[in-house]
Parts: sequence; structure tokens; C-alpha cells
Amino acid sequence: MSALAVGHDPEQSWDELVRFWEEMEWPEGSKVEIIEGIVTVSPAPASRHNVIAERVQRRLYSVVPDDLGIFQTLAIAVPSRLGMLIPDLVVAPVQDCAEAESHIPAALAELVVEVTSKSNARHDRVSKPAAYATAGIPLYLLVDRWAPGGPTATLYGEPKGDVYRVLGAVKFGDPIKLPEPFDLTIDTAEFPVD
Repeated sequence: MSALAVGHDPEQSWDELVRFWEEMEWPEGSKVEIIEGIVTVSPAPASRHNVIAERVQRRLYSVVPDDLGIFQTLAIAVPSRLGMLIPDLVVAPVQDCAEAESHIPAALAELVVEVTSKSNARHDRVSKPAAYATAGIPLYLLVDRWAPGGPTATLYGEPKGDVYRVLGAVKFGDPIKLPEPFDLTIDTAEFPVD
């Protein structure tokens, strides 16, 4: 099953779009995001997708301080890009997340991780990095199971405007290093391959 885009009125304000996103009854288990002003409903990810997210999360727990949390279903807002995004993993301050009702400002995130799904990999490769960079999120890890040359992991950092610099890129099977404040090497050989 692929993602479904839900039409909206282009004249809607950001606040009206967020209210629609918060109040609408969405299919249970689906992932509902606003990507470039379009409400996108995606099915729950496949198990291999979840295993990759779990492997990264397990490694992050060994280095993340107590004041930061690792969240799997946390929505982060990028109003300037008309985005309400739900990365596969977000590392953000626990206190800010505990006080939030439905989402946090994306700028609070220290790291976001996306694992591509076949049906919407383009969002993870193009739309979302532009939004994450615009918000100033220091690090973005893209685990691309469906990359044209085979599965890869790419770490982006040093955001300027809506663009990141590639800090590292590896094929599945090779390690990728996250810099400070994480100072962590993730072995992509642990990731299942489709």
C-alpha cells in the first residue's frame, strides 16, 4: 500500500492546517504527516523498516544523556516549509516533549532518523531533508533501503538554508559514524536487507 495525499484548501493558514491534522479521524495505525502543505497518510511501516529503527535506537541509548529522549512517533513542526513531520526517530529534550500536546518545534531536535519505505522514499530523500535543514536540526540520518545503487546510510549535517552537507555515506554492511554529541558508530551490517 502506498501513501495517500489528502487535499486541502491552499488558502488555509498554517494554524488551520495543523488543526485539521490534529482533529481529523485518521485510519488507526497510519502515519499522518503534512509534507510541503499536503496531508499525507501512510500505512504502518513494514517489519524490516521497524527492525532498522530499533537497531539505531538501541545504539543511541548507549550515548544519549538523560535530558534527551529517543522518540518514535513524535511530530515535529516546520511551519516555514508547511511541514508536520514524523521521523522514524527523533532525539529531542525530554522536558520539551513532556510539555508538548501534539508536536514540538523541529528546531528542538538534535537528530532525526528516517528509514525509507518504497512508496514514499522521495519524501525522505528530498522534501524532508529540506525541511529538517531549514529548521536547523544539526544531524539527519537517512537509512535508504531503496537507494538506486543498493541500500545505503547517509549522515547529513551542517545545515545552511534548506541544504545539508553530506558528512558520511556508506553501503549496508559498512559502519557509519555519528559525531558529537553522540560520538557513535552504527554498524549497518545489523540492518536487514530486502
